Amino acid sequence: MFNKLKDKLKGFKSSLGNKIDEKAVPLEHEEELLKEDTSQHTIDKSRPDSSGTKKSAGITQKAKALVFEREVILDENDLEDPLWELEIALLESDIAMSVSEAIIDSVKQELVGTRKRIGKNTDELVEQALRNALLKIMSANIFDFDEFIENADKPVNIVFVGINGTGKTTTIAKMANYLKKRGYTPVLAAGDTFRAGAIDQLDIHSKKVEVKIIKHKEGGDPAAVIYDALEYAKANKADVILSDTAGRLHTNVNLMSQLKKICRISSPDLVIFVDEAVAGNDAVERASQFNEAVPIDGSILTKIDADAKGGAAISIAYITNKPILFLGIGQGYDDLKKFDPEWFVNKLFE
Repeated sequence: MFNKLKDKLKGFKSSLGNKIDEKAVPLEHEEELLKEDTSQHTIDKSRPDSSGTKKSAGITQKAKALVFEREVILDENDLEDPLWELEIALLESDIAMSVSEAIIDSVKQELVGTRKRIGKNTDELVEQALRNALLKIMSANIFDFDEFIENADKPVNIVFVGINGTGKTTTIAKMANYLKKRGYTPVLAAGDTFRAGAIDQLDIHSKKVEVKIIKHKEGGDPAAVIYDALEYAKANKADVILSDTAGRLHTNVNLMSQLKKICRISSPDLVIFVDEAVAGNDAVERASQFNEAVPIDGSILTKIDADAKGGAAISIAYITNKPILFLGIGQGYDDLKKFDPEWFVNKLFE
């Protein structure tokens, strides 16, 4: 998971760490210890002892080991090359340009012009600046799904949108399983009435997860299906309606108009966009386009376990100004993880 981005972040840590080592100086009390120690060790150069070099090296290492703390002040010139390399690395990891720039600015603000006290490991200083920048980006839009469901008037109507083939229908089944385990009664609405086999696919999931499904014949009006699901939920005191919709490209004007109709008639409490993490910048662009057509309330990214770059998960919330709610981390019904920015950032630095 995120292996390519991990490698690029390691490269930046190493590059900037070397720069810090070049500029770092011992703190005053450490410098005095260093002088005292080196003055106590002399080598008799008159003796043709080949071990003199080894002794000298040993003294140097011991002297360096005494320097427990150093300090450094970095200016913009020190960071220019490493930050350029970092920006290229972020872009290559499918992180959107505006997001890359925000990360770079955050790292620069934390490191430039401030006296920093460091220990032996300069990587820690660089890593902390990166962690803070990424957490700032990914924590900008936080939404507690569990708290929302608990406090919302029932039934809660949730509509899932996205393009074909991203795992939307499977994600709905995972969400039904997630809600059942927390004591809620979910109902599925088979609103994808156009894709061949979509109704059957959701029906199979409903049987496996053991939840009620409301469905019409293929080719029917999806808004009518969702309306019937709402009526069923009200009559039977169900807690949440999870409504599937036909996958559609954001460029298809007719299907996007139909989606607007669905949302106008059913008045969803949440509209959730679903896409693959491995789609990278394409997923970010699609989320942005869907958000313009039918304002989304958040995103779920599937196949996060197969994502080597990590760019979509970092970018999508920042670009849409809407939170990531869950991550799909596998094929099983339990493989739906509530999004946690700290967990995600920790994964990048494992």
